Amino acid sequence: MEFLSHHDPLWHRLSGEDGPQPHPAPRPHALLTLEQWHAVRDHWPADLSTGVLLPNTADVAQLAADLPRLALLVLQFPKWTDGRAYSQARLLRGRHRFSGEVRATGDVLVDMVPLLQRAGFSSVQLRGDQKVDSARRQLQMFDAYYQADALDPRPWFKRHAA
Repeated sequence: MEFLSHHDPLWHRLSGEDGPQPHPAPRPHALLTLEQWHAVRDHWPADLSTGVLLPNTADVAQLAADLPRLALLVLQFPKWTDGRAYSQARLLRGRHRFSGEVRATGDVLVDMVPLLQRAGFSSVQLRGDQKVDSARRQLQMFDAYYQADALDPRPWFKRHAA
């Protein structure tokens, strides 16, 4: 799992002086809101690395046909107690076979990191008061889980039966 600062030098949100542009100009590593993506997807070049900010209230099935064109999906945790983004990540990885980057952002705490990884998140922007070293330690606490997850769809007994 990759831990990112709140300033990502690679991905850029496209916004104007008065807020997000409804029809931004195509450029690589553009991070679009879901509304911006819906407005431009029909004419957006398929070969550009593109990301979408997905609110945790959105149905990921809306993006199913677009997933091969997207390199990054940023899923939001408005509160650490709101776990809908976990479900979104699991659906993206399991049902929709999304292989791009899935990033957690918002009110993301160190304690959430193991479950984020198991749900299919590949990168995390921790809340500002959280420490990356503590998050890395969280990932080392357990070396195996009984349940299947996004990392391995087989339960423990099937992994060790072979």
